[in-house]
Amino acid sequence: MKDTGGYGQFCPVAMASEILCTRWTTLVVRELLCGTTHFNDLRRGVPRMSPALLSKRLKDLERAGIVEARPNARGVVEYHLSEAGEDLRPVIMGLGFWGQRWVESELSLQKLDPSLLMWDMRRHLRPEPLPPRRCTIQFVYPDRAPEERAWWLVVDGGEVDLCGVDPGYEVDLLVRTSLRTMTAIWMGLATIRRETDAGRLELSGDPRLVRSMERWLGASPFAAEPRRAASPHPSSAVPGRP
Repeated sequence: MKDTGGYGQFCPVAMASEILCTRWTTLVVRELLCGTTHFNDLRRGVPRMSPALLSKRLKDLERAGIVEARPNARGVVEYHLSEAGEDLRPVIMGLGFWGQRWVESELSLQKLDPSLLMWDMRRHLRPEPLPPRRCTIQFVYPDRAPEERAWWLVVDGGEVDLCGVDPGYEVDLLVRTSLRTMTAIWMGLATIRRETDAGRLELSGDPRLVRSMERWLGASPFAAEPRRAASPHPSSAVPGRP
């Protein structure tokens, strides 16, 4: 019998898996659920995915009735979830909460990606606690290669931009730490205060931004989920430890 690539089962789990369980597909849906609509922004949410594969996955999702591609007023194609796509929200969020509960933290912190971390922080940053002016926050990760070391979040008029090159504005707050420590903070595995007290996180600049960092930075949508995975090596379970 010829292998068609499907599971050959009528079970709804199998049929849904044929659509959603191809490589990268759930992450593309995750980005769309976060409100991303443009191709280049989708790429920033899945930086290790090739543009050709992203294009293919979007076409697959469109054929499955999960994504609708339509031009905006400027003629630029935008990608939006259909009713069926929006109905995947509890499924994708459920996967995330399961991973937060059961995937051992040391394993999570081996998968470090500065571009994805910064993009995630950019879209969840809360401008309200910041002063009502343009604020520029620079993150420096000394442990990364030069091209991944410095990042800037520029908050202006309630909008948040992420820059991988110096935007030329005066820096209001400099955040200096390892990528591992910042990821641990973002995922709720460590706290700003604990990492600062331990000397793993250095904050310098406007005292108002320092004091309010927990409020404007926020955290991953999954950070508050209680962890149930036991670390096999308790001595190495400190999230911020290099």
